[in-house]
This record gives sequence, structure tokens and C-alpha cells, in this order.
Amino acid sequence: MVEGITNLLKERFEMSTVNYQLTLVSGNKKTGPMPVSMTSKNSCPDVCIYRNNGCYAEFGPINIHWGRLNKAGLSLDEFCDRVSKLWKNQAWRHNQAGDLPGEGNAIDRPALSAIVKANKKARAKGFTFTHKPVGNKSKEEISNTTAIREANLNGFTINLSGNNLEHADSLARINCGPVVAIVGPDAPRHGKTPQGRYYSVCPAQEREDVNCANCRLCSLPNRKAIIAFRVHGVKKKRALQVLQGI
Repeated sequence: MVEGITNLLKERFEMSTVNYQLTLVSGNKKTGPMPVSMTSKNSCPDVCIYRNNGCYAEFGPINIHWGRLNKAGLSLDEFCDRVSKLWKNQAWRHNQAGDLPGEGNAIDRPALSAIVKANKKARAKGFTFTHKPVGNKSKEEISNTTAIREANLNGFTINLSGNNLEHADSLARINCGPVVAIVGPDAPRHGKTPQGRYYSVCPAQEREDVNCANCRLCSLPNRKAIIAFRVHGVKKKRALQVLQGI
């Protein structure tokens, strides 16, 4: 019992700082040969229903690399310095694992602002996804919403991640950024949400010759269509159960 508590406290201490990683040329088939990053696990919000519950990044090779950021990685300043040196018009995917800066549900707005400025300095086309809560029900949600809207207006695209198509509808109504959603493995290529919004399944899940590097749909801040991702990963069966509310 004592040992378990000690290990828990040790883990929390080690996770007290948000760390980053930037890989200039990804070897991931799904992203293609583009710069990709990760942010340590403590950036993931508690409200994400897939956290420790079917998240694709929590298993396999990506999790090994992600786990190393618990203890060591680039500081925010180091990370932003490297981002600022990316080449003009280069699309890059921030956080193939992890979420926006800030532990738990809250966005660290100065840290996000630094990343946005570094991306703008490089004149690159950074994009990412977030499960951080948005809306107007709390000061935290309002702050997060403002931060995401400002990022999208300043050249760094942040997609709001819907737990399902119904949740995607609620996120779209907030109107602070483009929206993506999780759907089942048999979802049709194109369709509509419960409230009639158009969605299209990620092209990389439809064609072998498409990846993030040559698609770039998720980098478009003013995109109206919701991009749907069919459940995938080692724990896709569990993710499907979560999607179905089981």
C-alpha cells in the first residue's frame, strides 16, 4: 500500500512539467514524411472519454516514445525555437500524442501563444487536435475557447475533437475552430451528423496513397466539413465500446 502511494506521488512529481518532442521527418505511415510533435501525457484532459480507455496513442510503439516525455523532453522554449525554424508553408502535425499545453483540462494560454507565435515566425502551417473542454459553462471553458479561437485566427489550426458525431455538433455550435469526430469502423465515407452537418471520413483511412503530409484537410481553419476518424489502434474494440456508450 505504502509502495503504491509512493509510486503514485513519484509519477505525479515527474509529470509536473509539460515536455515536448519534435521530429522533423516522421516515419509514421499515416502522417507521412512531415514534422510531428508530442506533448507529455499530463497535457491530456480528464474530460477525454478515451483517456486510459481505448486511446490509440496509449499502446504500441508510439506509446513508448510518448512515455519517455514523462521524465524528459524539450522545454517550451526549446520546442518553440525549433518550430520557429521550420520552413515556409511547411505543414506539421502538433501532437500525434498529447494535447495542448497545460496540465489537465486547462490550456496554458501563454504557452499556447508561444507555440502559435513560433509557427507564425516560421510561416509554417501547424495543425493539431484537442479534447480540452470548450464552451461557456465555466471560466476554464471560456478561457480555453478564447485561446483556441485566437490560435485559429493566427495561422495555427486547432481542431476540436468530438467524442462522436453528436458531440461534434455541440462543438461546431461553439464556432471557435474546425471539428473532427470519432465514428465506428463501418461508418460510410460521407454522411451527416444528427443535426445535419456534413462529415467526411479521413481520406488517409480510405486510400493508401493519402497521408497527413499530402492531404492537409485538418490544417484548414475555416473548413466547414467535419472530418471523421474511424476507431483504430490496438484498443479499437474498447474505443468502439466507449463510442457506443457500453
